[in-house]
Amino acid sequence: MPDEKMPLTEHLVELRKRIIVSVIAIGIGFGICFNYSEDIFRILILPMKSSLSFSLTYPFITLLIKQTSPATLIFTAPAEAFWMHMKISFIVGFVFALPVVFHQTWRFVSPGLVHKEKKYVIPFVLTTTTLFLAGAAFCYFLVLPFALKFLLEYKTANMKPFLSVGHYVDFCLKFILAFGVIFELPVVIVFLTRLGVVTPKFLAKNRKYAVLIAFIIAAILTPTPDAFNQTLMALPIILLYEIGIWVSRIFVRKPAEAERREDADSKG
Repeated sequence: MPDEKMPLTEHLVELRKRIIVSVIAIGIGFGICFNYSEDIFRILILPMKSSLSFSLTYPFITLLIKQTSPATLIFTAPAEAFWMHMKISFIVGFVFALPVVFHQTWRFVSPGLVHKEKKYVIPFVLTTTTLFLAGAAFCYFLVLPFALKFLLEYKTANMKPFLSVGHYVDFCLKFILAFGVIFELPVVIVFLTRLGVVTPKFLAKNRKYAVLIAFIIAAILTPTPDAFNQTLMALPIILLYEIGIWVSRIFVRKPAEAERREDADSKG
């Protein structure tokens, strides 16, 4: 059984404690990353300097990396370059602090869990952190090069791009964070099924809509006429959806079986 209900004031005190710990962890990560913000910035502009493409030569898929002429990054306000370093340091510091943030999130919701569920804290932290990093890496290595190549070359024969460094960093960080969140899909599905909002049967029945949404997202993020590349973008989202259904079936089945055993014991 879950722990006894706490009054609202205790919930607020607990929430405040978890937020403070998370903020301290993010602050430490920010302080460390700020010292290396220039190195991080060099890494962040690499997708702009190269373009990626896939070549299908049976039975192999070859990733082709081509160096391109990078657009010129400029800053148009005295403080723009400084704030760019601040943004990079904060976001990367936040990513480094994710294990602490996820752990504090688990500590906050754990009073509402049964005793057996509380032992999943380490798998939860490892899984959520790994999925977020996988989504960020997928975006950085695959999505950003495709998106930047298209946007910088589409009908720009008579134009030369001079990108604001602030706008470029915002564009990249938003994409990276968005994919990190998207890759948390299996965890979200498991929580929704545990709360009874959806069921694995409902998710499996509406699989075709999930596939359609995945290809729509892939078409938006990979605006090329090449269906092969769009399919490669959509596959991870579809795979995450299927993993979420599979894992949710395991977690939903256990309580049902336990309840049936308790009923049988009571009748016995």
